[in-house]
Amino acid sequence: MYASAQLYAFDLLELDGQDLRGEPIEVRKKALSHLLRKDRGGLLISQPIDAPADVAFQHICQLDLEGIVFKKLGSRYESGRSSLWLKAINPSAPALLRLEQEDWRG
Repeated sequence: MYASAQLYAFDLLELDGQDLRGEPIEVRKKALSHLLRKDRGGLLISQPIDAPADVAFQHICQLDLEGIVFKKLGSRYESGRSSLWLKAINPSAPALLRLEQEDWRG
């Protein structure tokens, strides 16, 4: 038996051949929201949390989510590490705990 999964979309880099990486995050999120406005089953759009970073992080930990990506408003997309975003991982997320318990060495 398989458990159901929910995937969160949090950014849109291209749409119908149009490169959106130069657009501010707000424009990319609006395009993503428009694209996924119809029910897509387990695909959801991450919603902004209007709170200080520490409060937002506590909230995602309480929800047992794996982590959160903080993005600076108005930022354009940059591949790789950037000062415009920060990824924070919930160390007690069930999925991460399962990974630690698995022996992936084969």
